[in-house]
Amino acid sequence: MTKIFIILVVAAIIESVGVAFLSGGLKELHGIKTVSVGEIGRIIVEGATNGKLLFGILLEAIFFGALCYMLSQKDVSLIWPLTSMGFIVTTLAARFILHENVSAIRWGGVILIAIGALLTSYSEHEKDQAAKAEAGTTKTSQLPAQQ
Repeated sequence: MTKIFIILVVAAIIESVGVAFLSGGLKELHGIKTVSVGEIGRIIVEGATNGKLLFGILLEAIFFGALCYMLSQKDVSLIWPLTSMGFIVTTLAARFILHENVSAIRWGGVILIAIGALLTSYSEHEKDQAAKAEAGTTKTSQLPAQQ
């Protein structure tokens, strides 16, 4: 579980920084003025040449690879809620990379998300304890009877 937790923390940081760069890059694009083939082409070229946007996409792709690995190792009901821990890092990235004003009510929401993720993590600990107890019972019942 330690290996998965380390991957999760690193992946959350990568995803959070990626989201911040995506947001910054998208805000630099000049919006669609009219719906036309030429205008859509202009937006595609602006996006494809925007360094922040491309870097954000790269970081999100790396996160997706880490997510696929974690999902192959553990239950989705554990991994997916724990990825919400990235909201903490994303909020920090929004505050310090994008210089957004994060209100106390938003920080409160982030704290509630973190509490939920911790409860999810604790449920995995409980699952492991139950599996160990069951394994101990099985070994004891398989011992040959002494005469």
